[in-house]
Amino acid sequence: MSVTEQLLAAFLIYGLPVLFGVILIASIGLPLPVSFMLVAAGSFAKQGELDLASVMIVACCAAITGDHIGYGLSRWGGRRLVDRVTARIGGASKIKKAEALTQRWGAAGVFFSRWLVTELGPWINITSGITAFPWRRFVIWDVLGEILWVTLYVGLGYMFSDRVQYLAEILGNLAWVILGLIVAAILGWKVLKYFSPRAESDEQVGPIGPIGPLPVTTDD
Repeated sequence: MSVTEQLLAAFLIYGLPVLFGVILIASIGLPLPVSFMLVAAGSFAKQGELDLASVMIVACCAAITGDHIGYGLSRWGGRRLVDRVTARIGGASKIKKAEALTQRWGAAGVFFSRWLVTELGPWINITSGITAFPWRRFVIWDVLGEILWVTLYVGLGYMFSDRVQYLAEILGNLAWVILGLIVAAILGWKVLKYFSPRAESDEQVGPIGPIGPLPVTTDD
């Protein structure tokens, strides 16, 4: 049996404690199929085997707790502890990428890594602690992002409970499609912002004379 099948079997037997443990461990940094587990939990809730509200609360609490464990350890131990751990288990390159993302995007990086680019989430937690990202801001954006993540994936499993395996296969591609749309929107906004001052300045400049633009005059 694969890891996913073993976790799903344990989930069917033991219920919410398994869901809490899997999400908690994955949020700290161990790669586990948490998105699939959330979709499966939504499907079980639709079938009446689990309470939907309990699934949402347990999943959110587990994700937020795991995020803060990663943040707290890296904030307390600093770069020396992180370098020592990555030297043994690997991941130094991912730490550098996540650190660059944290410094560039700040709170937005925390928010989007919760639900959109979820594989970066644990690394963003660590780099947020290393760079001393303000804890209160981390809490706000972490909680908002995790609630959105849990709601999105559990909701999909609840609405399409008979197509869980199909959803699990397309969710990765869906995340990249959403990310592409967001990047396109940001670039479009920047282009409009770049050309807007030019349009305003062109309206205020008079006709071009022999030595340059002539001043704009108004009739009394």
